[in-house]
Amino acid sequence: MTGWAGKVGRIRVIGTGVMGRGIVQLAATAGVTVELADARREAVAEAIGYVGGMVDKLAAKGKLADPQAVKARLVAVDAPDAPADGVDLVVEAVREDLATKRALFASLERVCPQETIFATNTSSLSVTEIAAELTEPGRLLGLHFFNPVPLMRLVEVVPGARTHDWLPGQALELVKSWGHEPVLAKDAPGFLVNHAGRGLNTEALQILAEALAEPADVDRIARDVLGLKLGPFELLDLTGLDVSHAVLESIWSGFHGDPRLRPSWLTRPRVAAGLFGRKNGEGFYTYVDGEQQVDAEPAAPPKPSSPVFTADEHLARALSSAGVHVVSDAYPDAILLVPLYGESTVDAAARAGLPPARVAGVDPLGGYERRLTMSVHPGLDPAAGYAAWGALAATGRPVTVVRDGPAPIAQRLLASIVNTACFIAGQHLATPADIDTAVRLGLGYPRGPLAWGDFVGGDVVLRILHGLTAATGDPRYRPSPWLTERVALGLPLTAPGTTPSDLRPS
Repeated sequence: MTGWAGKVGRIRVIGTGVMGRGIVQLAATAGVTVELADARREAVAEAIGYVGGMVDKLAAKGKLADPQAVKARLVAVDAPDAPADGVDLVVEAVREDLATKRALFASLERVCPQETIFATNTSSLSVTEIAAELTEPGRLLGLHFFNPVPLMRLVEVVPGARTHDWLPGQALELVKSWGHEPVLAKDAPGFLVNHAGRGLNTEALQILAEALAEPADVDRIARDVLGLKLGPFELLDLTGLDVSHAVLESIWSGFHGDPRLRPSWLTRPRVAAGLFGRKNGEGFYTYVDGEQQVDAEPAAPPKPSSPVFTADEHLARALSSAGVHVVSDAYPDAILLVPLYGESTVDAAARAGLPPARVAGVDPLGGYERRLTMSVHPGLDPAAGYAAWGALAATGRPVTVVRDGPAPIAQRLLASIVNTACFIAGQHLATPADIDTAVRLGLGYPRGPLAWGDFVGGDVVLRILHGLTAATGDPRYRPSPWLTERVALGLPLTAPGTTPSDLRPS
Protein backbone atom coordinates (compact mmCIF):
# COMPACT_ATOMS: atom_id res chain seq x y z
CA MET A 1 0.00 0.00 0.00
CA THR A 2 2.78 2.39 -0.95
CA GLY A 3 1.98 5.95 -1.90
CA TRP A 4 -0.88 6.40 0.56
CA ALA A 5 0.41 9.82 1.65
CA GLY A 6 0.16 11.17 -1.89
CA LYS A 7 -3.47 10.04 -2.18
CA VAL A 8 -4.77 11.71 0.98
CA GLY A 9 -7.25 14.25 -0.33
CA ARG A 10 -9.97 14.21 2.33
CA ILE A 11 -9.63 13.94 6.09
CA ARG A 12 -11.92 14.27 9.08
CA VAL A 13 -10.84 16.12 12.21
CA ILE A 14 -12.84 15.22 15.32
CA GLY A 15 -12.71 17.74 18.14
CA THR A 16 -12.84 21.44 17.31
CA GLY A 17 -10.99 22.89 20.27
CA VAL A 18 -7.69 24.74 19.98
CA MET A 19 -5.74 21.73 18.70
CA GLY A 20 -8.47 20.54 16.33
CA ARG A 21 -8.86 23.98 14.79
CA GLY A 22 -5.12 24.23 14.26
CA ILE A 23 -4.98 20.85 12.51
CA VAL A 24 -7.94 21.85 10.33
CA GLN A 25 -6.23 25.07 9.28
CA LEU A 26 -2.94 23.32 8.51
CA ALA A 27 -4.50 20.58 6.37
CA ALA A 28 -6.92 22.85 4.51
CA THR A 29 -4.14 25.31 3.72
CA ALA A 30 -2.10 22.40 2.37
CA GLY A 31 -4.87 21.63 -0.14
CA VAL A 32 -6.77 18.89 1.68
CA THR A 33 -10.56 18.82 2.04
CA VAL A 34 -11.28 18.74 5.77
CA GLU A 35 -14.45 17.50 7.44
CA LEU A 36 -15.01 19.00 10.89
CA ALA A 37 -16.88 17.04 13.54
CA ASP A 38 -17.57 17.52 17.21
CA ALA A 39 -19.89 16.09 19.85
CA ARG A 40 -21.40 19.60 19.99
CA ARG A 41 -22.84 20.42 16.58
CA GLU A 42 -22.68 24.17 17.21
CA ALA A 43 -18.93 23.91 17.88
CA VAL A 44 -18.36 22.90 14.26
CA ALA A 45 -19.83 26.14 12.89
CA GLU A 46 -17.80 28.14 15.41
CA ALA A 47 -14.62 26.35 14.34
CA ILE A 48 -15.28 26.93 10.63
CA GLY A 49 -15.79 30.61 11.35
CA TYR A 50 -12.63 30.77 13.41
CA VAL A 51 -10.46 29.01 10.80
CA GLY A 52 -11.94 31.19 8.08
CA GLY A 53 -10.98 34.27 10.05
CA MET A 54 -7.42 33.03 10.51
CA VAL A 55 -7.15 32.29 6.80
CA ASP A 56 -8.35 35.83 5.96
CA LYS A 57 -5.71 37.28 8.29
CA LEU A 58 -2.99 35.28 6.56
CA ALA A 59 -4.20 36.52 3.19
CA ALA A 60 -4.23 40.12 4.40
CA LYS A 61 -0.58 39.71 5.40
CA GLY A 62 0.30 38.32 1.99
CA LYS A 63 0.99 34.84 3.36
CA LEU A 64 -1.85 33.09 1.53
CA ALA A 65 -2.87 33.56 -2.09
CA ASP A 66 -6.40 32.17 -2.23
CA PRO A 67 -8.27 32.23 1.10
CA GLN A 68 -11.61 31.45 -0.54
CA ALA A 69 -10.27 28.16 -1.89
CA VAL A 70 -9.08 27.20 1.57
CA LYS A 71 -12.42 28.05 3.16
CA ALA A 72 -14.22 26.06 0.46
CA ARG A 73 -12.34 22.98 1.63
CA LEU A 74 -13.94 23.17 5.10
CA VAL A 75 -16.90 20.80 5.38
CA ALA A 76 -19.20 20.42 8.39
CA VAL A 77 -20.45 16.96 9.26
CA ASP A 78 -23.29 16.13 11.61
CA ALA A 79 -21.46 13.84 14.05
CA PRO A 80 -18.04 12.33 14.66
CA ASP A 81 -19.31 8.93 13.47
CA ALA A 82 -21.21 10.19 10.44
CA PRO A 83 -20.76 8.09 7.28
CA ALA A 84 -17.17 8.53 6.08
CA ASP A 85 -17.03 7.30 2.51
CA GLY A 86 -14.08 8.91 0.75
CA VAL A 87 -12.31 9.91 3.98
CA ASP A 88 -8.66 8.86 3.80
CA LEU A 89 -7.66 9.85 7.32
CA VAL A 90 -9.46 10.60 10.57
CA VAL A 91 -7.53 12.71 13.11
CA GLU A 92 -8.88 12.66 16.68
CA ALA A 93 -8.27 15.69 18.89
CA VAL A 94 -10.68 15.11 21.77
CA ARG A 95 -9.95 15.25 25.49
CA GLU A 96 -7.10 13.21 27.01
CA ASP A 97 -9.08 10.27 28.31
CA LEU A 98 -8.38 6.69 27.27
CA ALA A 99 -12.00 5.47 27.50
CA THR A 100 -13.26 8.44 25.46
CA LYS A 101 -10.73 7.89 22.69
CA ARG A 102 -11.29 4.14 22.57
CA ALA A 103 -15.06 4.57 22.30
CA LEU A 104 -14.64 7.14 19.54
CA PHE A 105 -12.40 4.93 17.40
CA ALA A 106 -14.68 1.93 17.98
CA SER A 107 -17.59 3.92 16.57
CA LEU A 108 -15.45 5.13 13.66
CA GLU A 109 -14.46 1.58 12.81
CA ARG A 110 -18.14 0.83 12.18
CA VAL A 111 -18.66 3.69 9.69
CA CYS A 112 -15.29 4.18 7.97
CA PRO A 113 -14.10 2.20 4.96
CA GLN A 114 -11.46 -0.40 5.74
CA GLU A 115 -8.77 1.66 4.03
CA THR A 116 -9.37 4.77 6.19
CA ILE A 117 -6.45 5.43 8.55
CA PHE A 118 -6.97 6.61 12.12
CA ALA A 119 -4.68 9.04 13.96
CA THR A 120 -4.76 10.21 17.56
CA ASN A 121 -3.35 13.56 18.64
CA THR A 122 -2.74 12.29 22.16
CA SER A 123 0.17 13.87 24.00
CA SER A 124 0.35 11.49 26.95
CA LEU A 125 -1.66 8.31 26.40
CA SER A 126 -0.28 5.12 24.89
CA VAL A 127 -1.11 4.80 21.19
CA THR A 128 -1.03 1.03 21.60
CA GLU A 129 -3.58 1.15 24.43
CA ILE A 130 -5.88 3.44 22.45
CA ALA A 131 -5.82 1.00 19.53
CA ALA A 132 -5.99 -2.20 21.59
CA GLU A 133 -9.75 -2.74 21.36
CA LEU A 134 -10.05 -2.08 17.62
CA THR A 135 -10.82 -4.98 15.32
CA GLU A 136 -7.93 -3.72 13.15
CA PRO A 137 -5.45 -1.90 15.42
CA GLY A 138 -2.93 -1.68 12.59
CA ARG A 139 -4.80 1.24 11.02
CA LEU A 140 -4.14 3.59 13.97
CA LEU A 141 -1.06 5.63 14.88
CA GLY A 142 -0.23 8.79 16.77
CA LEU A 143 0.14 12.17 15.08
CA HIS A 144 1.02 14.49 17.93
CA PHE A 145 0.80 18.14 16.85
CA PHE A 146 1.90 21.05 19.02
CA ASN A 147 0.05 24.22 19.93
CA PRO A 148 -0.37 26.51 18.03
CA VAL A 149 -0.43 23.96 15.20
CA PRO A 150 0.04 26.36 12.23
CA LEU A 151 3.16 27.90 13.84
CA MET A 152 4.68 24.92 15.66
CA ARG A 153 6.15 22.95 12.76
CA LEU A 154 6.88 19.80 14.75
CA VAL A 155 4.74 16.64 14.57
CA GLU A 156 5.59 13.45 16.45
CA VAL A 157 4.68 10.37 14.41
CA VAL A 158 4.11 7.54 16.90
CA PRO A 159 3.33 4.00 15.73
CA GLY A 160 1.69 1.66 18.21
CA ALA A 161 2.80 -1.92 18.74
CA ARG A 162 0.39 -3.19 16.06
CA THR A 163 0.48 -0.25 13.62
CA HIS A 164 0.98 -1.44 10.03
CA ASP A 165 4.68 -1.41 9.12
CA TRP A 166 4.12 0.74 6.04
CA LEU A 167 2.11 3.41 7.84
CA PRO A 168 4.73 5.39 9.84
CA GLY A 169 6.83 6.12 6.76
CA GLN A 170 3.78 7.27 4.84
CA ALA A 171 2.68 9.43 7.79
CA LEU A 172 6.09 11.10 7.77
CA GLU A 173 5.63 11.90 4.08
CA LEU A 174 2.13 13.25 4.67
CA VAL A 175 3.29 15.61 7.41
CA LYS A 176 6.10 16.87 5.17
CA SER A 177 3.63 17.49 2.35
CA TRP A 178 1.66 19.70 4.71
CA GLY A 179 4.79 21.80 5.33
CA HIS A 180 5.58 20.53 8.84
CA GLU A 181 8.59 18.70 10.25
CA PRO A 182 7.90 15.13 11.40
CA VAL A 183 9.95 13.00 13.77
CA LEU A 184 9.48 9.31 14.44
CA ALA A 185 9.07 8.36 18.10
CA LYS A 186 8.38 5.08 19.86
CA ASP A 187 5.20 4.65 21.86
CA ALA A 188 6.92 5.29 25.21
CA PRO A 189 5.75 7.58 28.04
CA GLY A 190 6.00 11.21 26.93
CA PHE A 191 7.00 10.22 23.38
CA LEU A 192 9.95 12.53 22.56
CA VAL A 193 9.29 16.14 23.53
CA ASN A 194 7.51 15.60 26.85
CA HIS A 195 10.14 13.02 27.86
CA ALA A 196 13.09 15.20 26.86
CA GLY A 197 11.54 18.22 28.59
CA ARG A 198 11.79 16.49 31.96
CA GLY A 199 15.53 17.15 31.93
CA LEU A 200 15.05 20.87 32.51
CA ASN A 201 11.95 20.90 34.71
CA THR A 202 12.81 18.13 37.15
CA GLU A 203 16.27 19.54 37.82
CA ALA A 204 15.00 23.11 38.20
CA LEU A 205 12.47 21.89 40.76
CA GLN A 206 15.21 19.94 42.54
CA ILE A 207 17.34 23.09 42.75
CA LEU A 208 14.36 24.97 44.19
CA ALA A 209 13.70 22.16 46.68
CA GLU A 210 17.32 22.50 47.86
CA ALA A 211 16.67 26.23 48.43
CA LEU A 212 19.71 27.23 46.39
CA ALA A 213 18.02 30.08 44.52
CA GLU A 214 14.67 31.72 43.87
CA PRO A 215 12.71 30.88 40.70
CA ALA A 216 13.58 34.25 39.12
CA ASP A 217 17.30 33.62 39.72
CA VAL A 218 17.14 30.18 38.14
CA ASP A 219 15.24 31.60 35.17
CA ARG A 220 17.76 34.43 34.65
CA ILE A 221 20.61 31.92 34.66
CA ALA A 222 18.75 29.62 32.26
CA ARG A 223 18.07 32.47 29.83
CA ASP A 224 21.40 34.27 29.96
CA VAL A 225 23.88 31.43 30.49
CA LEU A 226 22.11 28.64 28.58
CA GLY A 227 20.32 30.81 26.02
CA LEU A 228 16.82 29.47 26.67
CA LYS A 229 13.91 31.65 25.54
CA LEU A 230 12.06 30.95 28.80
CA GLY A 231 13.44 29.84 32.12
CA PRO A 232 12.05 26.61 33.59
CA PHE A 233 9.72 28.34 36.06
CA GLU A 234 8.45 30.77 33.43
CA LEU A 235 7.74 27.73 31.27
CA LEU A 236 5.93 25.91 34.07
CA ASP A 237 3.78 29.00 34.63
CA LEU A 238 3.05 29.28 30.91
CA THR A 239 2.05 25.63 30.55
CA GLY A 240 0.14 25.62 33.82
CA LEU A 241 1.37 23.65 36.82
CA ASP A 242 -1.86 21.65 36.91
CA VAL A 243 -0.90 20.29 33.47
CA SER A 244 2.84 20.01 34.13
CA HIS A 245 2.41 18.26 37.46
CA ALA A 246 0.30 15.56 35.81
CA VAL A 247 2.88 15.11 33.04
CA LEU A 248 5.77 14.94 35.54
CA GLU A 249 3.97 12.28 37.53
CA SER A 250 2.75 10.24 34.55
CA ILE A 251 6.11 10.03 32.78
CA TRP A 252 7.88 9.08 36.02
CA SER A 253 5.34 6.38 36.76
CA GLY A 254 5.32 5.31 33.11
CA PHE A 255 9.02 4.50 33.41
CA HIS A 256 8.35 2.71 36.73
CA GLY A 257 9.96 5.28 38.98
CA ASP A 258 13.21 5.84 37.08
CA PRO A 259 15.19 8.17 39.41
CA ARG A 260 16.33 10.45 36.59
CA LEU A 261 12.69 11.42 35.99
CA ARG A 262 11.71 11.77 39.64
CA PRO A 263 9.27 14.67 40.18
CA SER A 264 9.56 17.14 43.03
CA TRP A 265 7.47 17.11 46.19
CA LEU A 266 6.95 20.84 45.60
CA THR A 267 4.40 20.57 42.79
CA ARG A 268 1.57 18.67 44.46
CA PRO A 269 0.86 21.22 47.24
CA ARG A 270 1.20 24.10 44.78
CA VAL A 271 -1.41 22.51 42.53
CA ALA A 272 -3.66 21.95 45.56
CA ALA A 273 -3.28 25.64 46.38
CA GLY A 274 -4.29 26.64 42.85
CA LEU A 275 -0.89 28.14 41.99
CA PHE A 276 -1.15 27.19 38.32
CA GLY A 277 0.60 30.14 36.69
CA ARG A 278 -0.48 32.57 33.98
CA LYS A 279 -3.92 31.01 33.52
CA ASN A 280 -5.10 32.15 36.96
CA GLY A 281 -2.65 34.93 37.76
CA GLU A 282 -0.43 33.26 40.34
CA GLY A 283 2.21 30.56 40.09
CA PHE A 284 5.93 30.81 40.62
CA TYR A 285 5.32 34.44 39.63
CA THR A 286 2.29 36.66 40.02
CA TYR A 287 0.59 38.22 36.98
CA VAL A 288 -1.28 41.50 36.76
CA ASP A 289 -3.32 41.97 33.57
CA GLY A 290 -1.32 39.12 32.10
CA GLU A 291 2.03 40.77 32.83
CA GLN A 292 4.61 38.85 34.84
CA GLN A 293 5.61 40.60 38.06
CA VAL A 294 9.21 40.08 39.13
CA ASP A 295 11.40 42.00 41.55
CA ALA A 296 14.37 43.86 40.13
CA GLU A 297 17.76 42.30 40.73
CA PRO A 298 19.52 43.65 43.83
CA ALA A 299 22.04 46.43 43.27
CA ALA A 300 25.60 45.11 43.18
CA PRO A 301 28.32 46.41 45.51
CA PRO A 302 30.99 48.80 44.18
CA LYS A 303 34.28 47.60 42.79
CA PRO A 304 36.47 46.54 45.74
CA SER A 305 39.92 47.84 46.55
CA SER A 306 40.92 44.34 47.69
CA PRO A 307 43.10 42.28 45.35
CA VAL A 308 41.44 39.33 43.62
CA PHE A 309 42.98 36.02 42.61
CA THR A 310 41.57 33.47 40.20
CA ALA A 311 43.25 30.65 38.34
CA ASP A 312 40.86 31.13 35.41
CA GLU A 313 42.71 33.22 32.81
CA HIS A 314 39.54 34.21 30.98
CA LEU A 315 37.94 35.54 34.15
CA ALA A 316 41.20 37.19 35.23
CA ARG A 317 41.35 39.12 31.93
CA ALA A 318 37.73 40.26 32.27
CA LEU A 319 38.36 41.47 35.82
CA SER A 320 41.60 43.26 34.88
CA SER A 321 39.89 44.98 31.93
CA ALA A 322 37.30 46.29 34.43
CA GLY A 323 40.01 47.80 36.61
CA VAL A 324 39.91 45.15 39.32
CA HIS A 325 43.27 44.56 41.01
CA VAL A 326 44.05 40.98 39.95
CA VAL A 327 47.04 39.27 41.59
CA SER A 328 48.97 36.20 40.50
CA ASP A 329 48.74 34.19 43.72
CA ALA A 330 46.41 33.53 46.64
CA TYR A 331 47.93 36.16 48.90
CA PRO A 332 46.58 36.37 52.48
CA ASP A 333 44.57 39.53 51.73
CA ALA A 334 43.22 38.43 48.31
CA ILE A 335 39.64 37.58 47.47
CA LEU A 336 39.63 34.13 45.89
CA LEU A 337 37.31 33.32 42.96
CA VAL A 338 37.30 29.61 42.10
CA PRO A 339 35.81 28.30 38.83
CA LEU A 340 33.58 25.28 39.40
CA TYR A 341 32.90 22.29 37.16
CA GLY A 342 30.68 19.65 38.70
CA GLU A 343 31.65 20.45 42.28
CA SER A 344 30.76 22.72 45.17
CA THR A 345 32.78 25.74 46.25
CA VAL A 346 33.63 23.96 49.50
CA ASP A 347 35.07 20.96 47.65
CA ALA A 348 36.91 23.14 45.12
CA ALA A 349 38.53 25.19 47.92
CA ALA A 350 39.59 22.04 49.76
CA ARG A 351 41.02 20.49 46.59
CA ALA A 352 43.05 23.62 45.86
CA GLY A 353 44.16 24.08 49.48
CA LEU A 354 42.56 27.53 49.73
CA PRO A 355 41.15 29.12 52.89
CA PRO A 356 37.35 28.79 52.50
CA ALA A 357 36.57 32.04 54.33
CA ARG A 358 37.89 33.99 51.32
CA VAL A 359 36.64 31.68 48.55
CA ALA A 360 33.57 32.30 46.39
CA GLY A 361 32.66 29.98 43.51
CA VAL A 362 32.05 31.14 39.94
CA ASP A 363 30.42 29.18 37.12
CA PRO A 364 32.58 29.29 33.95
CA LEU A 365 29.89 27.70 31.74
CA GLY A 366 29.06 30.06 28.90
CA GLY A 367 32.41 31.81 29.04
CA TYR A 368 31.30 34.57 31.45
CA GLU A 369 29.62 36.32 28.51
CA ARG A 370 26.08 37.38 29.49
CA ARG A 371 25.73 36.61 33.20
CA LEU A 372 28.00 35.59 36.06
CA THR A 373 26.85 33.23 38.80
CA MET A 374 28.56 33.38 42.20
CA SER A 375 28.15 30.64 44.82
CA VAL A 376 28.17 31.46 48.54
CA HIS A 377 29.00 28.70 51.03
CA PRO A 378 28.26 28.82 54.79
CA GLY A 379 31.89 29.48 55.77
CA LEU A 380 32.43 32.49 53.53
CA ASP A 381 33.41 35.73 55.33
CA PRO A 382 30.55 38.13 54.44
CA ALA A 383 33.01 40.96 53.79
CA ALA A 384 34.96 38.76 51.38
CA GLY A 385 31.74 37.70 49.67
CA TYR A 386 30.65 41.32 49.34
CA ALA A 387 33.98 42.21 47.74
CA ALA A 388 33.83 39.18 45.40
CA TRP A 389 30.37 40.21 44.24
CA GLY A 390 31.56 43.76 43.60
CA ALA A 391 34.56 42.51 41.63
CA LEU A 392 32.41 40.37 39.35
CA ALA A 393 29.85 43.16 38.88
CA ALA A 394 32.65 45.53 37.82
CA THR A 395 32.88 43.55 34.55
CA GLY A 396 29.52 45.02 33.55
CA ARG A 397 27.77 41.67 33.46
CA PRO A 398 24.80 41.03 35.74
CA VAL A 399 25.69 38.79 38.68
CA THR A 400 23.37 36.25 40.30
CA VAL A 401 24.40 35.27 43.82
CA VAL A 402 23.18 31.82 44.91
CA ARG A 403 23.76 29.35 47.70
CA ASP A 404 26.54 26.87 47.13
CA GLY A 405 25.41 23.44 45.94
CA PRO A 406 26.93 20.26 44.54
CA ALA A 407 27.43 21.99 41.16
CA PRO A 408 26.53 25.39 39.65
CA ILE A 409 22.92 25.85 38.60
CA ALA A 410 23.46 26.25 34.84
CA GLN A 411 25.65 23.15 34.81
CA ARG A 412 23.04 21.09 36.60
CA LEU A 413 20.32 22.17 34.20
CA LEU A 414 22.41 21.52 31.10
CA ALA A 415 23.77 18.18 32.29
CA SER A 416 20.23 17.01 33.03
CA ILE A 417 18.98 18.14 29.62
CA VAL A 418 21.81 16.37 27.79
CA ASN A 419 21.75 13.23 29.93
CA THR A 420 18.00 12.80 29.48
CA ALA A 421 18.42 13.01 25.71
CA CYS A 422 21.25 10.49 25.89
CA PHE A 423 18.99 8.05 27.74
CA ILE A 424 16.34 8.50 25.02
CA ALA A 425 18.95 7.83 22.33
CA GLY A 426 20.40 4.88 24.23
CA GLN A 427 16.99 3.24 24.50
CA HIS A 428 16.47 3.75 20.75
CA LEU A 429 13.24 5.64 21.39
CA ALA A 430 14.23 7.84 18.43
CA THR A 431 17.23 8.57 16.26
CA PRO A 432 19.74 11.19 17.47
CA ALA A 433 18.71 13.48 14.62
CA ASP A 434 15.01 13.22 15.47
CA ILE A 435 15.72 13.80 19.18
CA ASP A 436 17.54 17.03 18.41
CA THR A 437 14.91 18.17 15.89
CA ALA A 438 12.05 17.43 18.28
CA VAL A 439 13.58 19.30 21.21
CA ARG A 440 14.77 22.25 19.15
CA LEU A 441 11.39 22.76 17.48
CA GLY A 442 9.13 21.53 20.27
CA LEU A 443 10.84 23.20 23.23
CA GLY A 444 12.63 26.10 21.52
CA TYR A 445 16.08 25.25 22.83
CA PRO A 446 18.98 27.00 21.05
CA ARG A 447 20.37 23.60 20.05
CA GLY A 448 19.21 20.03 20.10
CA PRO A 449 20.35 18.46 23.40
CA LEU A 450 22.79 15.99 21.82
CA ALA A 451 24.35 18.67 19.63
CA TRP A 452 24.42 20.92 22.71
CA GLY A 453 26.34 18.27 24.60
CA ASP A 454 28.84 18.07 21.75
CA PHE A 455 29.17 21.88 21.73
CA VAL A 456 29.96 22.03 25.45
CA GLY A 457 31.90 18.76 25.36
CA GLY A 458 30.62 15.34 26.30
CA ASP A 459 33.54 15.04 28.71
CA VAL A 460 32.43 18.23 30.47
CA VAL A 461 28.85 16.96 30.81
CA LEU A 462 30.15 13.64 32.12
CA ARG A 463 32.40 15.42 34.63
CA ILE A 464 29.42 17.39 35.95
CA LEU A 465 27.30 14.25 36.30
CA HIS A 466 30.09 12.32 38.04
CA GLY A 467 30.51 15.23 40.46
CA LEU A 468 26.81 15.37 41.20
CA THR A 469 26.62 11.62 41.73
CA ALA A 470 29.63 11.63 44.06
CA ALA A 471 28.36 14.62 46.06
CA THR A 472 24.72 13.58 46.42
CA GLY A 473 24.65 9.80 45.98
CA ASP A 474 21.43 10.39 44.05
CA PRO A 475 20.93 7.93 41.15
CA ARG A 476 19.06 10.62 39.23
CA TYR A 477 22.50 11.82 38.09
CA ARG A 478 23.82 8.48 36.83
CA PRO A 479 25.30 9.07 33.38
CA SER A 480 23.70 7.39 30.39
CA PRO A 481 25.78 4.63 28.77
CA TRP A 482 25.23 6.51 25.51
CA LEU A 483 27.20 9.40 27.03
CA THR A 484 29.92 7.39 28.78
CA GLU A 485 30.63 5.21 25.73
CA ARG A 486 30.91 8.14 23.34
CA VAL A 487 33.17 10.09 25.65
CA ALA A 488 35.41 7.02 26.04
CA LEU A 489 35.50 6.44 22.28
CA GLY A 490 35.82 10.07 21.23
CA LEU A 491 32.52 9.92 19.31
CA PRO A 492 29.99 12.76 19.06
CA LEU A 493 26.79 12.37 21.08
CA THR A 494 24.91 12.86 17.81
CA ALA A 495 26.58 9.81 16.23
CA PRO A 496 24.43 6.65 16.01
CA GLY A 497 27.60 4.56 16.09
CA THR A 498 28.04 1.01 14.87
CA THR A 499 25.25 -1.46 15.63
CA PRO A 500 24.88 -5.21 14.96
CA SER A 501 22.74 -4.45 11.92
CA ASP A 502 25.71 -2.67 10.32
CA LEU A 503 27.57 -6.00 10.25
CA ARG A 504 24.93 -7.82 8.21
CA PRO A 505 25.37 -8.14 4.45
CA SER A 506 23.22 -5.68 2.56
